[in-house]
Amino acid sequence: MKKTAKLLTLALAALWVAACQSPEAKTPPVRKVLFAIVDGIPADVIERVNTPWIDSVAAQGGYTRAYTGGEKGSYSESPTISAVCYTHFVTGTWTNKHNVWDNGIAAINYHYPTFFWYLKQQYPEKKIGIFSTWEDNRTKLVGEGKSETGGIKMDVHVDGYELDTAAFPHDPASHYIHLIDERVSEEAAQAIRNDAPDLSWVYLQYTDDIGHQFGDSPQMDSAVVIADHQVGRLWQAVQYRKDNFNEDWLVYIVTDHGRDDKGYHHGGQTPRERGIWLATNDKNLNTYFHERKPASVDVLPTILRFLDVKAPREYQFEWDGIPLSGNVSHVFKTATLQGDSLSLAWEALNTEGNLTVWLATTNNHASGGTDVYTSLMEVPVAAGRAIIDISEYPSDFYKVVLESADHTANRWVIRESTR
Repeated sequence: MKKTAKLLTLALAALWVAACQSPEAKTPPVRKVLFAIVDGIPADVIERVNTPWIDSVAAQGGYTRAYTGGEKGSYSESPTISAVCYTHFVTGTWTNKHNVWDNGIAAINYHYPTFFWYLKQQYPEKKIGIFSTWEDNRTKLVGEGKSETGGIKMDVHVDGYELDTAAFPHDPASHYIHLIDERVSEEAAQAIRNDAPDLSWVYLQYTDDIGHQFGDSPQMDSAVVIADHQVGRLWQAVQYRKDNFNEDWLVYIVTDHGRDDKGYHHGGQTPRERGIWLATNDKNLNTYFHERKPASVDVLPTILRFLDVKAPREYQFEWDGIPLSGNVSHVFKTATLQGDSLSLAWEALNTEGNLTVWLATTNNHASGGTDVYTSLMEVPVAAGRAIIDISEYPSDFYKVVLESADHTANRWVIRESTR
């Protein structure tokens, strides 16, 4: 009996010592995100060219074709132009909201903020970083230091090299862009290893430049191989952090747009120009990712969910995307108006629970105001459709939101006579 008691005491003591020596065993890992855009690589190209580093990211989570450009032929149709497409990713909205129509970024609407803003609003102590071959991503799209963005400041930034023509003299072949991509990816990898911002955005440009010059070609294939090697630097840095620190990393490697049928141009609405792809290490991908065709706007709610950011409800009502991981209940398919009869249709991804249908007759959010939403009804998710009399809410414009316990989805409805 004494021997048993002694052994029990020793066992408890050993457990206590182990607990004291391994605090990380009881501490949840710190969540961090790396989001990287490699510009203008069509899905058929990334699938054909040997890209072992991007493949290794996807092997831990998944790869899927996706789309950009909004809903073709509707109010959300958006040009498949680079800066426009970056903004879809980082704001979770289409051009009808964020108002970036070309690479000039002349009148961006900061009332649809970036994922950096949401993170800093809830966790001001968290660190954000941008590593970009194009400085405008920080100064214009993120709006660093601008009053309209609350003076948001990046904790780490590496960019502006394209303006340093002494160190990177410009040449017609865009070799200087390749050199800048190399520098940016090297410094980003070093920053991840040493400082590990909580949310990092990396942007690499060379593949788009080569596509414009050579179209679908051996040169484009070679540029993709180079980009993959640069992604490898980032991925190895993430692996280093995971191996040596108590951190859990979500990584998304994406392209912003496709190209036309010959690979030279983009900007239009052809399937290849609208076609993009997503590669991620996310181990919690849902049915929507695996069995549907996601969109670029889905990345923001996915990242914020992973980082446990609870965005204000009125901002969530504006997001055009839904999460690619975790629970999702519905995809909002159509909202049409015939007289005062509002017809809604959605695809139920989870037949449990209800949806709340919200209606607003204003778009005050676009100018920094507040939209007053009316709860019209609750309906089972499994129903898949609803028809509602909205004669009590006369307007030429409506915003409709379907809200479940998991997420929101929205559509605009504009009376035909006012289009």
